Amino acid sequence: MPFHTFDFQPSTRVLFGGNTIAQLGKLTKECGGRRVLFVTDRGLIKAGHLEHARHALEQEAIAVSVFFDLEENPTSQHVESGAQFARENAPIDLIIALGGGSAMDCAKGINFLLTNGGKMEDYWGFGKARQPMLPSIGIPTTAGTGSEAQSYALIMHPQTHRKMACGDLKARFTAVILDPTLLTSVPRAVAAVTGIDAVSHAVESFVCTRANAMSRMFSKEAWRLLESNFIESLNNPANLTAQGNMLLGAHLAGMAIENAMLGAAHACANPLTAHYGLAHGVAVGLMLPHVIRFNGSMVDQAYAELLETAHLTPKKDTAYGESLCERIAILHAVAGLPQRLSECQIEKASLSQLAQAATQEWTGTFNPRPLALADFLRLYETAY
Repeated sequence: MPFHTFDFQPSTRVLFGGNTIAQLGKLTKECGGRRVLFVTDRGLIKAGHLEHARHALEQEAIAVSVFFDLEENPTSQHVESGAQFARENAPIDLIIALGGGSAMDCAKGINFLLTNGGKMEDYWGFGKARQPMLPSIGIPTTAGTGSEAQSYALIMHPQTHRKMACGDLKARFTAVILDPTLLTSVPRAVAAVTGIDAVSHAVESFVCTRANAMSRMFSKEAWRLLESNFIESLNNPANLTAQGNMLLGAHLAGMAIENAMLGAAHACANPLTAHYGLAHGVAVGLMLPHVIRFNGSMVDQAYAELLETAHLTPKKDTAYGESLCERIAILHAVAGLPQRLSECQIEKASLSQLAQAATQEWTGTFNPRPLALADFLRLYETAY
């Protein structure tokens, strides 16, 4: 694959290791925080993670206001509520996100509105924040989206249900804590979905048209870590080595996205989430094998690199992409995720509508093999 030019601008400090959340108070002070807005969800409060984080902050005499009124796939309404909550608890000088991609995205969205005003639609695109933004810290509790490594907030429009990608380098987290102990309490079903999402990020970012030497390095290492630890992390959640490798793999996949992009599997997945409420990881994982086969004629040698990285032997006289699909199918089976759209209460009559919606998704424009409406429809049909 040809290498493309890139502009690598790393700016996020990353703390990795068991119980690194205990360093949150000290880290917050080093980032300039004295009165923080904490963005999380009810499930994590119930799991006790907020209590641990809050204890670390209170040891450094840091005041904490907790916003937890958010849901999976946050909409602009959740973000507006969070920004209003922050104003009512002003002054806020730092934002902390604890959770999966939803908490991360919501926290970034709140940062946009709190510092630059307006509404989320104003920031759809990239580089539209004119004023400085607050320092922030991301603490992922799932090995999934890699949102903590990215400058984009993915916020759903409440009316159209389209995901708005609102990005700015100023929205990046100032620091990130990757603590594998936070993953040991994640329900298996959640870990399965988020893990497949991370795998999809590694594979798609490796072959997208914006891939470059730097992003491919992140993609390949992410794939190696995720592929070799996914099954063990599900079967033995107390294995901190496996959980740490999953967490780091998801983070590196997020860095790959940040420095490249994704492809058609994500373009197909977003309408499934918007119209049918299918979990993002389920949707993108279900579509990924079909997209790999579609792309094979263009990037099969790149798929061979991924197989080699994972020490997987391709089948004789079989396309490399097909062998990659077979390994991904094994991961799906262990995770207990659906393999067909027909298993997900998707109406076959809606495939044309879904295909039309997929053509409007930005990520599809970076797929290595260009797609027209008929191609999207064919992908949905083969996945059905």
